[in-house]
Amino acid sequence: MVKYNTLTQMKAKSLPAGKHNDGQGLWLVKSRPEAGKWVVRLMVGGKLREMGLGRWPDTSLAEARQRASEARKQLRAGFDPIQERQKQKHLTTAMTVREAVESCFKAKQAELKGDGKAGRWLSPLKIHVLPKIGKEPIEALDQHTLLRVLEPIWHTKPDTARKSMNRLNLTLKHAAAFGLNVDLQAVMKARALLGKQRHSTEHIPSLSYEEAPAFYQMLCQETVASCLALRFLMLTLARTSEIRFARYAEINDNVWIIPAERTKTSREHRIPLVPEALKVLKLAKQSKDQQLLFPSSHGKPMSDATMSKFMKERGFAARPHGFRSSFRSWSEEKTDFAFEVKEACLGHTVGSEVVRAYQRSDLLEKRRKLMEAWSAFLLSKKKR
Repeated sequence: MVKYNTLTQMKAKSLPAGKHNDGQGLWLVKSRPEAGKWVVRLMVGGKLREMGLGRWPDTSLAEARQRASEARKQLRAGFDPIQERQKQKHLTTAMTVREAVESCFKAKQAELKGDGKAGRWLSPLKIHVLPKIGKEPIEALDQHTLLRVLEPIWHTKPDTARKSMNRLNLTLKHAAAFGLNVDLQAVMKARALLGKQRHSTEHIPSLSYEEAPAFYQMLCQETVASCLALRFLMLTLARTSEIRFARYAEINDNVWIIPAERTKTSREHRIPLVPEALKVLKLAKQSKDQQLLFPSSHGKPMSDATMSKFMKERGFAARPHGFRSSFRSWSEEKTDFAFEVKEACLGHTVGSEVVRAYQRSDLLEKRRKLMEAWSAFLLSKKKR
């Protein structure tokens, strides 16, 4: 005969360490005479499983029986009580804004360039959002909170504010996927409260292409690393980050191959090196063991502000990245090369995915001729 409710409060206290059956799958498991836990054994999906019901003696016998009864009721209704409790735990677990942002970032890392290690995805939030509301519950985030956080930078730093808002919108969707009760329209409402941004987009200042040869001539009078790096940048049209981390190991047969993880498009980019660029590399080579093309005085990659600082100190409003614009204007007005060749020199992606699927050439030799013409133009006013 099956016995039910075999235990009493007094009997439970007197039992030694071990497992003691109360009936209907409820057990008191005592690790020592004065402490233990309640478990209920259930047949879930053909497998015998144990579900914890609380510590003993904190959880009374009556409470344990009630919880065991509820678990059996869920099982009869076709639900796994262990899974259901796990779901409820996710629903009731408070998640702060910081925790939600970090969890969202981890989920998106595979989509980000270099797994997001450069910090660009998190940076706007770390600087302008998390210090203010990072400890608040994500479920409490509403349009009024977003208004308070983003209003100070909405017009003065519009791009940063826009990025912060987009990332917060992704974070709210991520939190909703956890089952948290968040307002998915909070960002849209905040945008309506903030209104249209007054700040207009400012392009990176550049030298006109007519001024480029004179500037290049001035650089030729200097031998410091920043000037050599600027010369190489003008001759290759690479981005400053690509120049700073460039290595001799990436150069093969007068072609500089920038790996995909260091390009803006996340695609490998080959740059033909004209004779003047190779000359700059010889000047920059200080020792046979040198790995970086243009290392700092400490042997590490130069600061991202080094080249800009040189131009600023010499009284130029233009910045290194602007030489890409100088080249593009010159190539458009002074050459007859195809549009695709001009854009490929800048490492831009041209055409739809379908077009690129069939056109797989990177136009290296055609680009070499255009960049030789650009080099000749930069040297055209060089003093002899």
